[in-house]
Formats: sequence, structure tokens, C-alpha cells
Amino acid sequence: MKKLLFFICTGLIIFISVPIVGESLQKMDDSDYEVIPDDAIRLRILANSDSDEDQALKEDVRDAVNEEINGWVEKLNDIDQARNIIQSNVPQLEKTVERVLKGAGSAQAFTVEYAEDVTFPTKLYGSYIYPAGEYEAVLITLGDGEGENWWCVLFPPLCFLDFSNGISVQEEVDDDDENVAAHNQEEVKVKFFLFEWFGWS
Repeated sequence: MKKLLFFICTGLIIFISVPIVGESLQKMDDSDYEVIPDDAIRLRILANSDSDEDQALKEDVRDAVNEEINGWVEKLNDIDQARNIIQSNVPQLEKTVERVLKGAGSAQAFTVEYAEDVTFPTKLYGSYIYPAGEYEAVLITLGDGEGENWWCVLFPPLCFLDFSNGISVQEEVDDDDENVAAHNQEEVKVKFFLFEWFGWS
């Protein structure tokens, strides 16, 4: 009798737990993350190196360039207008970067370019997912451009978010895997409890 009750209870546990695990996996596949619109213009800044000095310089350039471009596009809702304004003002952006570097006493070389094929990695920031790919962007390279980069979305204006501090999609999937594993562990504990309850060891 005990064996019969044990198998019935075990079957019920498996029956109940399978949909829960399946739902967790479905959430991983059907995430509600929002994606940056196709009609977007990004900004990517590559620091010379990962030294504290070069990273601080990158942030100074970021602040100055972002403030300037935001003033140009904050009231626009048309991608073509934003594109024309930013492209036509690349020389002005070069002057801004030069001013920041001189103000910091840096002799680093730099480039400022507007391109449609700037490479970005996949990133997850909050509830937003940003797939890897080549995107339209202003690319600023400081010195050798071998340091940690920073990026944001210039249009529509989203530079108040620091996307570079997001996490990769793989890291997020790993977190979900841990949740599923924790659920499975709880199921095992329940089964052991049933063994003890029925006097099986």
C-alpha cells in the first residue's frame, strides 16, 4: 500500500512540476524585452586603454559630445532630420573632442566618423535587449581605441541610459538556468521527504 501511495504522489509531483519548468524555459525564449527601433542612431566611444586616466578622458568626451548632440536632436522625431544634422556637424564634434582633450592636457590622436556599419555587441540593459550587429552610429576613437568602450542611443535620445553597464544576454540566460535548477532541487527535496514519510530510506 505504501508503495502504491508513493508512486501516486511521485507521479503527481512530476505532473505538476513539468509545466512549471516548461513555463520557465518558455519565458527564456519569449522574453518581453524591447529592442531599439531600426531607425536609431547610436554613439560609440572607444577609449585609448583601460587605464584610469584614459577611461576618465573617455567619460569627459562622452559628456561633452552627448550634451552637444542632445541639444540638436532632443525635439526631433524624424530620423532623416536627425541624420542630416548629426552628419553635417561631424566637424563640430571633432572640435568638441579636441577641446576636451586639450583641456585635460592630453595629446592623444582621435577620429570622429559617422557610419552605417559600426559594430556593437549584444547587450541586455534592464528590460531591453540590444542584439549584436552593425548599426548606424557616430564612432569616436581615442588614441589606440583599445580600452573599454561606452555607447548609447543618440536618436531617439536614450543617452541617459548607460548601456555599456548592461549585461550580456548569455549571462541573463544563465540566471534563468539557475532558477530552473533551484526548482529541480526543491523537487528532489520533496521526493526525499516522501521517502522519509513513508518510511523508505
